[in-house]
Amino acid sequence: MSKYYWIFFTICFHFIAYKGNCKSDIPLGYKVTIPIPSDNNAGFTGRAFLMEPEQITVPSFKVALSVEASFNGSFSCSLQIFLGEFKVWDSGHASKFYPQNKCMLEFTEGGVLLLRGSERQIGWTSGTSGQGVELLQRLQLLRIGNLVLLDAMDRIKWQSFEFPTNVILWGQEFNFSTRLTSSVSGNSTMFYSFEIQNNRIGLYLNSGKFKYSYWEFSPTEGRNIVSAELGSTGLKLFDQNHRKFAQISSRKQKLVRFLALSETNGNLGLYHYSLQKRKFEASFKAMNEICDFPVACGPYSICTLSNTCTCIQFSEKSNIKQSDCNVGFSGEFCGKTEPVEMIEIKGVGSILKSPQIFNVRKEVCLSMCIDDCACVALLYSDKGVYAGDARQRCVHYGLARGLKQMEEEEVTVNMLSYWAKVPKGIVGAEGKISVLKRWLLIMGGVVDVLIILLVMGGSGYYYLVIRKRRTRNENPDT
Repeated sequence: MSKYYWIFFTICFHFIAYKGNCKSDIPLGYKVTIPIPSDNNAGFTGRAFLMEPEQITVPSFKVALSVEASFNGSFSCSLQIFLGEFKVWDSGHASKFYPQNKCMLEFTEGGVLLLRGSERQIGWTSGTSGQGVELLQRLQLLRIGNLVLLDAMDRIKWQSFEFPTNVILWGQEFNFSTRLTSSVSGNSTMFYSFEIQNNRIGLYLNSGKFKYSYWEFSPTEGRNIVSAELGSTGLKLFDQNHRKFAQISSRKQKLVRFLALSETNGNLGLYHYSLQKRKFEASFKAMNEICDFPVACGPYSICTLSNTCTCIQFSEKSNIKQSDCNVGFSGEFCGKTEPVEMIEIKGVGSILKSPQIFNVRKEVCLSMCIDDCACVALLYSDKGVYAGDARQRCVHYGLARGLKQMEEEEVTVNMLSYWAKVPKGIVGAEGKISVLKRWLLIMGGVVDVLIILLVMGGSGYYYLVIRKRRTRNENPDT
């Protein structure tokens, strides 16, 4: 295994030895190949650093060809850009490429940048064939971290800035037609996104055909946001005339280097580089409380007021483990014929805002969810204050996530009720037994208290009344 590490991490050394240093550009016809290991090792990563612009800022940008072990036992191959040790761009962010024997980067004579395995196995391409790139013969890494292909007139024909991943670099722009996304990992279909939506920008949890917002920033002026650009002090927002009218600002007097959407929890942050600590630190975070994260807890799990996760108590089986709260059913209802019912979970709301909102009565809201196999839960507000208006609000969800324990006053004022769809009968006898046990436990505690009070009362009566009478009888003169 060690030989692979040696091969991967000495490629840049040989490149430097022949070229003098890692150049900021490479010529047409350039190729570099990394062999794929014969056995998979979890956590394995090998990189060949190819390009680095001449600059005085610390840390600097670098381009690397990377091979990484994947969850499915294969190795992924991608072209990546790093700022220091932080990955800011990845050609395989949206779609992974798994070659068989080798990972090769090639800049063809036709001006196309591509990744391939075998001759017929192409995993990624810049799509720049016939656009004049071959006349200039240059792939260049700019000082701001933008990897570009240029034509004969020095015009950009392809650039990494136009294909953002989960990071925006200083000087980079994006608009309503683009978005930042987290990568989809494992067998999950969920991912986070950061998007411009008319008069606000927001964070979204995407699951199948559904998209739920869990954080929003709306400028006070109410103007539509057309584009955004990351500056030294924060994310600047522009209108249709490209006039800046709002900004998400850094909370520290430090130069912002990039904005990142977290792959793990969906948080949004602005980051600066600390020379003292030699690492990037957040100067702004959209969310700071655990229960504000959309997947702080698992499915059918509630984030409590004490910032801990607890399962919805459908039955005694729910207590098996917190990581699997929907014990006894899958949470998928489409394609199944078994009857279902809606169960109210008191004192619970959702941080997820769904686009599926209906102005109907509660009975209709419940019936609609039962009839829709994609609906697994709903949030109902009879007063509308929760949603900012005076209507009845029926909100349907395609997943039971983002559940949060609410303060009793908030539930009462907004007349909130959260309902989960479950197979009919799952809260039958077991649920009643569970309730009965809690009632017996309470009654047992009450009886214990009564016994203690009787004993204490009897003892007090004995010492204060009976003992006093005996003393008087023994001493009649007193």
